[in-house]
Amino acid sequence: MTWGLLRAIVILPGTALVFVPALLLWASGGLGATLATPGQPGFWLAAALGAAGLGFAVWTASLFARFGQGTPAPWDPPKKLVVRGPYRHARNPMITSVLAMLAAEALLFQSWPLAAWLAVFFTANAIYFPLSEEPGLARRFGEDYTRYKANVPRWLPRLKPWHQA
Repeated sequence: MTWGLLRAIVILPGTALVFVPALLLWASGGLGATLATPGQPGFWLAAALGAAGLGFAVWTASLFARFGQGTPAPWDPPKKLVVRGPYRHARNPMITSVLAMLAAEALLFQSWPLAAWLAVFFTANAIYFPLSEEPGLARRFGEDYTRYKANVPRWLPRLKPWHQA
């Protein structure tokens, strides 16, 4: 793993998944929030969502590093358009992985403030992507990105993977 990728992971998902949730838990009554236990259904759902989200995050970030020659960070974006693996089904699987891990945290800590943070995080990204990220990708990757965007949905995955012509 490169230094740039490690820095991007610590700063970006680290803030969304560790710093902000810890701050919210502290502000809403401390880290001693009611923790789900293995005897509760929420615990196993949280475990499944957390594991799936983490696996997806590792997969998508490694695709950016290996095939995109960059990182998920805006200061070191991929030099090549990545249309592999989960990116053939949805344009933002990295954000989906973070959303899954935030849902896992909200379930595990049984915390409404963390559930609200999940909603705020999604809303912010739902605004940011069409207004900033997508126009920037269109400028950097031109027709390749325009074709990709026309065939692969932003959030809800297509069942069959899209294949570039």
